[in-house]
Amino acid sequence: MKTKAFTLIELLVVIAIIAVLMAIIMPSLRAVRDQAKRVHCVSNVKTLSLGWFMYQDDNDGDLVPGHTDPGNWVLRPAANSTVEQKKQAIRDGLLYPYVGKAVGVYECPADDRDKNPEQYTYRSYSIAGGANGESWSGYTQAKKYTDLVRPATRYIFVEEIDPRGYNMGSWQMNPGPKTWVDPVAMWHNKQSTLGFADGHAEMHRWIDPHFIEWNLQAMDPGTPFSFNLSPPANEREDIEYMAKGFPYKSLK
Repeated sequence: MKTKAFTLIELLVVIAIIAVLMAIIMPSLRAVRDQAKRVHCVSNVKTLSLGWFMYQDDNDGDLVPGHTDPGNWVLRPAANSTVEQKKQAIRDGLLYPYVGKAVGVYECPADDRDKNPEQYTYRSYSIAGGANGESWSGYTQAKKYTDLVRPATRYIFVEEIDPRGYNMGSWQMNPGPKTWVDPVAMWHNKQSTLGFADGHAEMHRWIDPHFIEWNLQAMDPGTPFSFNLSPPANEREDIEYMAKGFPYKSLK
């Protein structure tokens, strides 16, 4: 019994149909994948925020030290350390027991720097300097939980991109004069995850073009980058939001 084979034209039609279907389906699949990463990232930061909250509750209201030196929430790894050594710097930090000893919650699933030979970093999140972190001029740090006014509006964790290869120190800005110091990571289509002092986390969408471009430069290892940015007078929405939510005891 003879079987009828596809003609060349029929094969080309089938291939064309498959190509059209793939063109329709692939953006949807990417959107689903990106949404899953956003949900995972927010879950990670919520875990960190709840661990941060439990630490102060377990230590008479003292905030976990937010710098990256020995005896802080994480340690500072050597610049040429491996990814595993960077994970160990997390395990040796004070917050690690309060997040279920899960090193994975310190990395955003969209952060692929641990696979980038130019960076080989791991931790995606930093503590804002005003929450008992790296000292900075312009404000008095909060050392106690009671130092934070309206804790539900004060972010503690920031999704950060440090072009030096790993997130050094604390995430900083100048909340008084309202200027930027450190960039934020925008792995989620110009959005970043923030974790707040009451234990909740949320994703924030950025608006101002100059601020977005500055952060995208920090995310590109091959692009020159300069810390500190004064936003233009007509682009103030992002700086106002972050200045309002920056954690500190008082401005100087």
